[in-house]
Amino acid sequence: MSDNPRVTQPHLQVLGKDDPHRPRYHFLPPAYWMNDPNGLIQWRGRYHMFYQHNPTGAFWASMHWGHAVSDDLVHWEHLPIALAPTPGGPDEDGCFSGCAFDHNGVPTIMYTGVRGQTQLPCLATSGDDDLITWTKYPGNPVIAGPPNNEDFIIFRDHSVWNEVGTWYQAIGSGIRDQGGTALLYRSDDLVNWTYLHPLAVGDQSATDPVWTGAAWECPDFFALGDRHALIVSAWDGHEPHTPVYFIGEYTDHRFIPQVLGELDAGGHFYAPQKLIDAQGRRIMFGWLREARSGDEQIEAGWSGVMSLPRILRLSPEGDLAVTPAAEVDALRQDATHIAGVDVHPDDRQLLTDVKGEGLEIEASFMANDAALFGLRVRCSPDDDEYTVIAYDAETQRLIIDATHSTLNPKARGEIRSAQLALDEDELRLRIYLDRSVLEVFANERSCISDRIYPERVDSEGIEVFAEGGSVRLQHLTAWQMSEITP
Repeated sequence: MSDNPRVTQPHLQVLGKDDPHRPRYHFLPPAYWMNDPNGLIQWRGRYHMFYQHNPTGAFWASMHWGHAVSDDLVHWEHLPIALAPTPGGPDEDGCFSGCAFDHNGVPTIMYTGVRGQTQLPCLATSGDDDLITWTKYPGNPVIAGPPNNEDFIIFRDHSVWNEVGTWYQAIGSGIRDQGGTALLYRSDDLVNWTYLHPLAVGDQSATDPVWTGAAWECPDFFALGDRHALIVSAWDGHEPHTPVYFIGEYTDHRFIPQVLGELDAGGHFYAPQKLIDAQGRRIMFGWLREARSGDEQIEAGWSGVMSLPRILRLSPEGDLAVTPAAEVDALRQDATHIAGVDVHPDDRQLLTDVKGEGLEIEASFMANDAALFGLRVRCSPDDDEYTVIAYDAETQRLIIDATHSTLNPKARGEIRSAQLALDEDELRLRIYLDRSVLEVFANERSCISDRIYPERVDSEGIEVFAEGGSVRLQHLTAWQMSEITP
């Protein structure tokens, strides 16, 4: 066995600590670049998060595995880098995404090692309970290359599980001119792998209800209730697109999708991965990508944020239900309650008791006859800046309109939406606003995450509005949220 080069964080000084867009209660490294969550695992009672990381700058390059640990999914302790490229090794140009699992009491990682244009599965193990020191398998890579009987366009990212003593692995890929796929392998020892067949194959020509991509990155396959779920990140051949989920039957080592949906419609949530904790919960994190220019990210000294932990479960209707983990509630402070507000056509009411850049908001609306209604957040007093969170009753879609979220011409704002049929005309929102991060959950069925960069220090107002009819704000509770790192 060959020891992995030990790499510590170059410093634990927080870069960009005075940046008004740096989140306060979402996880991110002290400095520089972060993308995909990797190797999520609960080990000896503690939650470990590994993640793609460039320890030399706030830009994508020379991928390492950053590492942090938590007792509560919310407050994180930064640890030394877990995996670094080995000069002359199969990962000399990067340690790309992968997963962590328990192999007979040994914490084990399967990751993508990169050398030039070659990306292949590599294995590493840890011998300490804190998962700080990792040893790479000397025979890496453990699979010599993709199957040669198809025209596969990528071969990376890993989901590993055990069935009655036999190991299985799904690797992200795509079949040229057909669509994304996850290639299924089997092994008795994690070292010698036999290719079986595609676990499932998408159709890149279909867009209803969502587009599933030319290839699938970061596959994650797991049991969910009495079904199975496959979550993949759709890739268009050039850049990330959006994560989608399939719910279906798993029979004879083939997955038959029956339900397809968009996991998060915001365009900034990508490469999600789940862990299963001691309570049996499926807990998911995802990378929240930036929406400001690359030079501004480099100047700030940081790039990339992790989402809040999300709980996945099978809904009574058989699709995917997503809610924030209860542990996030521990960050709540100084609650403000509002109830029974009627909002009339083309009316906007400023909630004078609620404002800020670091909030959680729970709100319930009764639709009545309004055509469009919801909240505007991060509002400046003169409407120079604001972001809209709304429901369109005609199209039955949840909307985030960030086209007026910033005066900065280098930060793009878009309109994003997700399909959402209301239950008895009630819209239930949970909104997490953390400076440049916005995560919105609606009726436990739709999620939209966005990145916004207001320039003005007075862009802190919250308004409720209705267009084309009236709406009733049944209740709203807003909490100021505490910082996770002093």
